[in-house]
Amino acid sequence: QVQLAESGGGLVQAGDSLRVSCVASGPTSPFGMAWFRQAPGKEREFVAAVNKFNGPTFYADSVKGRFAVTRDNAMNILYLQMDNLKPEDTAVYYCAASKGHITPSTTHVEYWGRGTQVTISS
Repeated sequence: QVQLAESGGGLVQAGDSLRVSCVASGPTSPFGMAWFRQAPGKEREFVAAVNKFNGPTFYADSVKGRFAVTRDNAMNILYLQMDNLKPEDTAVYYCAASKGHITPSTTHVEYWGRGTQVTISS
């Protein structure tokens, strides 16, 4: 069992930056870790992922060039640095973890955090 706890959300203005974090705890270290988000009235969508040992990173097209996902494997912390934020980035951001790889086409993830709200004002 893996527990995930996100932090770092908040209210910022368009063009600002924000970093959210996710601490993974439990008896095993997850292999894949990722960020998803869900805006009001929309389905949850993939944002970014990085697998263990800092392998390739994956990003949704909508955030490429603005967001950066990194992972501290020693501390089991996942970060999402978000720059040049836009109002359409407003959503609840969820941390996800899996025993296997997570990619943009992953349809099943074993573990989810409770989410952290990110709100961008125009």
